[in-house]
Amino acid sequence: MNRSAYYIGEQTFVVEETELVPPEAGQVRIEVAYTGICGTDLHIAHGAMDQRVRVPAVIGHEMSGRIAEVGAGVEGHRVGDPVTVMPLDWCGRCPACRAGHTHICHRLTFVGIDSPGAMQRSWTVPARLLVPLPEGLPLTHAALVEPTAVAVHDVRRSRLVAGEHAVVIGAGPVGLLIGTVARATGAEVTVLELDPRRRELAAEIGLTTVDPGTVDVVGYLHEITGGAGVEVVYEVSGSAAGVRTATDLLAVRGRLVVVAIHPTPREVDLHRIFWRELELIGVRVYEHADYVEAVRLVHEAQVPADRLISRIVPLTEVAQAFEALAAGGDVKVLIDCGGDR
Repeated sequence: MNRSAYYIGEQTFVVEETELVPPEAGQVRIEVAYTGICGTDLHIAHGAMDQRVRVPAVIGHEMSGRIAEVGAGVEGHRVGDPVTVMPLDWCGRCPACRAGHTHICHRLTFVGIDSPGAMQRSWTVPARLLVPLPEGLPLTHAALVEPTAVAVHDVRRSRLVAGEHAVVIGAGPVGLLIGTVARATGAEVTVLELDPRRRELAAEIGLTTVDPGTVDVVGYLHEITGGAGVEVVYEVSGSAAGVRTATDLLAVRGRLVVVAIHPTPREVDLHRIFWRELELIGVRVYEHADYVEAVRLVHEAQVPADRLISRIVPLTEVAQAFEALAAGGDVKVLIDCGGDR
């Protein structure tokens, strides 16, 4: 039997015993070890995505586990292999796919949102979505590969190189991971964050932090860059103030990377963009190469997984896990789905 957590609407989850789904041709069945809760999952639980998510729904897409069964025709994967899933399923026919940008397919299915996800003990998925994990990588840590891949994609799109200065606005989980990945490139990284607990964690993992509520960040960063400004700003806060600050911080031909999902239109200083020839770069999810690099970074402990994972709860307590994350204080909460036995 399988055990699955279903979101049934109105901020409610139920955990039920269900039948195992055997893999068909081209599929594998995974014993899920851990599934992380992200901001999108919280939005779903709070009802903000009810127009998209069909209830009852098994959600979750940040995961790790081991292959339990292999369907006909699947090659290169064996029972017992540790894996994670890149949760993007594209059509292959739309203009974006034909141009090679499959991760932003016009008809993209985001697995765990648009189709059943990983908050269950047993999960059957197409084998083409699998990303192998190295033996010896703790499956708790491996559950951070997906959000790390987001950060890898964002830093790669920004073209950040060693010696440049980068600013991350917002020290939530993704902001912390972007700061970590940016630092791994050899860049000088400063994190702006109002919340003292998040600033403290950013400092604990070795990132330079500034409180924009008490410090003139424009003056501070212009001083440490000799008046030039910084080459890259990652806007991860999702706030209007974050967007306004970002353009003020950038050097000539600096790059503003819009990471956060802004639910409403924001005012942007277009004169500043014109005057300094700034670039505005959108980023969304990741590509396969980003996933592979994320696996490497997590495996080599360049991602401080133990500091970022603040709580692990059993699948039967999924509702409490969402409540804890929504209450603040936690960075990354993992659901123990029972497959790491």
